[in-house]
Amino acid sequence: MGVGTPQNIIEAVACVIDFFDCVLPARNGRHGRLYTSDGSVNIKNECHKNDDGPIDKRCGCPVCRDFSRAYLRHLFISGEMLAMRFAVLHNLYFFNNLMTNIRDAIEKGEYRRFRLDSVYLGGLTL
Repeated sequence: MGVGTPQNIIEAVACVIDFFDCVLPARNGRHGRLYTSDGSVNIKNECHKNDDGPIDKRCGCPVCRDFSRAYLRHLFISGEMLAMRFAVLHNLYFFNNLMTNIRDAIEKGEYRRFRLDSVYLGGLTL
């Protein structure tokens, strides 16, 4: 369908689209692109080499709870298959959480505010 980034999904929901099928979270995860509440990051970048923080401080996924950016970067640089598994797990958790927040905002009648406050269009809190 071509709808895959958090920005795309937020805008598509505003257009009353409610069905998404995209490989983007998994494909990008396998290549080191991770989605966070502050935007996406390439975990393979040197700046994460000594970063003891989680991928996303606001994320509750098992990867963010238990492992640092530095460790995940190390796994990618070392060619460990576990790196891709962790990255995909995180990204899928992130996208599922995004959809939960979208549903909650719609149910509360606050989707317009959610969309306007989104980091991808101005500042999302997940």
